[in-house]
Amino acid sequence: IEKSEEEEVYSALVLGTRDYIRKNGFSKVILGLSGGVDSSLTAAIAVDALGAANVVGVLMPSPHSSTGSINDSLELAKNLKIKTFTFPIVSAMKAYEYILQETFKDTEPGLAEENLQARIRGNLLMALSNKFGWMVLTTGNKSEFSMGYCTLYGDMAGGFAVIKDVPKVLVYQLSNWLNSDKIIIPENVLNKEPSAELRPDQKDTDSLPPYELLDPVLLCYIEEDASLEEIKVAGLSKSETQRIARLVDLSEYKRRQGPPGIKITPKAFGKDRRLPITNRFKP
Repeated sequence: IEKSEEEEVYSALVLGTRDYIRKNGFSKVILGLSGGVDSSLTAAIAVDALGAANVVGVLMPSPHSSTGSINDSLELAKNLKIKTFTFPIVSAMKAYEYILQETFKDTEPGLAEENLQARIRGNLLMALSNKFGWMVLTTGNKSEFSMGYCTLYGDMAGGFAVIKDVPKVLVYQLSNWLNSDKIIIPENVLNKEPSAELRPDQKDTDSLPPYELLDPVLLCYIEEDASLEEIKVAGLSKSETQRIARLVDLSEYKRRQGPPGIKITPKAFGKDRRLPITNRFKP
């Protein structure tokens, strides 16, 4: 029987995760659960790869986390039958605020404060990894990695990036396919607008084009080596396409510092696509 694309990709992700974890001497993994589709899919893959008893989810809500995200994470964990810890990070945020108050005074809160939240979470996951010998799985997808929409030493901190070669639109396809027999990923996770929840009312589209427009550009630019003149996606201006290409190139230094992951596309970041971190050419 011929497998669907979703089944083929999902099977590859499960096999790759199982092999990498076991062959590197680990038996359990840990990951942050944000209530988003990426961490939900990563958790489901990990459970199919290693068994529910060997997967631990960690909820790390901040004051910007919605109640829905917490409830969705707990519902997912219940569906997958995995153990969870909940560590609210507000006290750590206040500690950083106190330490930095003199240096940061007279400045507006912004990216530095947002990224501190991601880095606090990365520290907590790595602390559990060191204490118990569990490998941290990162949950970023290819669209985010392409654009640098991820935080060094924050959500990029970990030992293995399960879906780093899976574009966001395919993340949704895989999640819907996974739910075709029974609901594993809560419907609310699939229906809500993607958000990093690092500031009030934040949406991914504040920083990125909608994924259904972004992913075709990334496919042309990264996997097909198309020039900017050749890339035409209805709904995106030429300047927006140029901005996407520029962000892809500028983010190379971040990707070099991220964990390895599973290749499922013709051209994954790393050995497949070798561009210099520092250059003087501009797309």
